[in-house]
Amino acid sequence: QAELGKPQRNCYTLPGFDFSYGLYIHRTDGGVPEAIGHWNTVKPRTAAVQKMPRDFITMNRGALKAGYTTAHEFNLYYKAKDIRCKDDEYSRFKRCPPKVPADFTYGITARPCTPFFDLLQHKYKELWMEQQRALTAALRAEKKKKEKVRETRTTFLRKHPLPAKEESFWHLPRLEKV
Repeated sequence: QAELGKPQRNCYTLPGFDFSYGLYIHRTDGGVPEAIGHWNTVKPRTAAVQKMPRDFITMNRGALKAGYTTAHEFNLYYKAKDIRCKDDEYSRFKRCPPKVPADFTYGITARPCTPFFDLLQHKYKELWMEQQRALTAALRAEKKKKEKVRETRTTFLRKHPLPAKEESFWHLPRLEKV
């Protein structure tokens, strides 16, 4: 039964202080003295001399210039003129690690620390406020530009009406006596 007022124990008991966790490998694991004394580094591989693959593009071009057209003739040409790819064309990335200066550091540079004095003076708030003011001023200027309405013929005629036509007093001769 569980003890009164305490949670029930549902775990295993741990081994004593003299127990070591993990595997012990006799040849490589020598503990701290081994780690301090020797640095097991990986030696760079030297470029192994290997047979480059055939350069079929060059061989096909040569066979066509020689006047060969059938597959049998092409095979005979391949046996006669075995052209291999050049070393630089085949391996874009060399097997050996790149040669870098001794003081070269890999990785991303650390971000510069935030100036504490600027935080105390609320400089970032002031910069943000200036940006907001400039943004609102630019929006207002753009709005004013949009408010300017282009003048059409109708608006022009409303502002400048045409002069009134003068009434002519000429009448038809037959209607003059009316």
